[in-house]
Amino acid sequence: MNIIKHYVDGQAYDGTSGKTQPVLDPSLGKPQSEVALANVDDINHVIESSAQAQKVWAKLNPQKRVRIIMKWISLINENMDSLATTLSLEHGKTFPDAKGDIQRGLEVLEFALGAPHQLKGEYSSEVGAGIDTYSMRQPLGVVAGITPFNFPAMIPLWKAGPALAAGNAFILKPSERDPSVPVKLAELFMEAGAPAGVLNVVHGGKESVDALLDSDVVQAIGFVGSTPIAQYIYERCAATGKRAQCFGGAKNHAIVLPDADIEATADTLVGAAFGSAGERCMALSVVVPVGQETADRLRDALVARIPSLQVGHSLDKTSDYGPLVTQDAKNRVENYIQQGVDAGAELLADGRTLDMTDASYEGESLAGGFFTGPTFFDNVTPEMSIYTDEIFGPVLSMVRAETLEEAVKLPNEHEYGNGVAIFTSNGGAARDFATQVNVGMIGINVPIPVPIAYHTFGGWKASGFGDLNQHGPDSFRFYTKTKTVTSRWPDDSNAGPQFSMPVMD
Repeated sequence: MNIIKHYVDGQAYDGTSGKTQPVLDPSLGKPQSEVALANVDDINHVIESSAQAQKVWAKLNPQKRVRIIMKWISLINENMDSLATTLSLEHGKTFPDAKGDIQRGLEVLEFALGAPHQLKGEYSSEVGAGIDTYSMRQPLGVVAGITPFNFPAMIPLWKAGPALAAGNAFILKPSERDPSVPVKLAELFMEAGAPAGVLNVVHGGKESVDALLDSDVVQAIGFVGSTPIAQYIYERCAATGKRAQCFGGAKNHAIVLPDADIEATADTLVGAAFGSAGERCMALSVVVPVGQETADRLRDALVARIPSLQVGHSLDKTSDYGPLVTQDAKNRVENYIQQGVDAGAELLADGRTLDMTDASYEGESLAGGFFTGPTFFDNVTPEMSIYTDEIFGPVLSMVRAETLEEAVKLPNEHEYGNGVAIFTSNGGAARDFATQVNVGMIGINVPIPVPIAYHTFGGWKASGFGDLNQHGPDSFRFYTKTKTVTSRWPDDSNAGPQFSMPVMD
């Protein structure tokens, strides 16, 4: 069986641990390859490679670095279909969704082409007699990204693009569940003309992560994953003086006002809740209609749409969404469905009843795939686990509210604060909502409010740890440090020694 190796110094690297882990095809429920797993010695080797390469990379002026990134963008586009197919087969998201994964990553690379502008410092002349002050942004050195399975192209590019453009070397530790695309992206970066070792990819679990966290050479860590791990990484980085940018879980709400277009909103909610099998940190997993009439109308509209959703192989053009990533993920989601039933929520669509026994794709049975059908609960209350917890699956919960104030209270008091949306035709209500809600990213009639690449992405509360967000100007601030120089050149005058604090008269 094919082994997906690490990518170090511009070539495949076996590693020294001898350990591997299966990479599954979630549509079929069986292994399709294996991935090598690193040990501490491997991580130390990768760090040394990155440190040496960074010295060369940082000496290139920003224009030359972005020309290489520009070529990288071109190569990724040329290989789009191949990358999306690989991504789809390892993750389980549909082919169009996989292309979207890559495209959203490319948009951040395109933003990173503005590095010469983003890295400009400031200059002030004559701040004192014959004294000038200026600042410069310099790369941190070696930085690392620990990225999740659900976006194996987008999140690595979000992390690596600005870091590389700023002159850092980047170590990528992607999810071992779908590692092929991250390796291919690194290969294409080398093909674009990057020095060997500037972008290294290493696979592994907690041992690898801890080795990166403990290294004195690695200056910053970017992470996306669950909240407990985000908090663990953030705290460990703080203890060792590393910069950390850690994003965790979410429970995104959609508030629907009585003046919303119910039919259009229902269409939007179906895609936002069930797309990619709900394995998105920005998935809308809670809908909060305001008023009983609004709730009843929306309930009927959703119940009418759910049976028509097609669940199947990730490459099947008729599939609206594919499988969950692993059997454990499927078991976890279906356990939450049972918890909702046990807690007294009204189950209107039960994804556990999906029968794939006779389903197939190109002659291969899908009976062993990790499929769960769309699930919809009504009359969910805030103390239920299906409301409090991030399920990360195709499960939509309806929590009814009598007033907008009651509806807004739900996301404001939830421990997560990633994204929230409001559906309304009332501009004043939408504006007030955007101001009052205690969440990092807001959608107004937009179900998944992921900002465009030149703004920043980041959640509040338990959804995000760290002062700076992903992509946009924050990414360059995160991956650089500011040095400020105050200078005066000697002239013929000699004022003699000064013993008081200098001031700018």
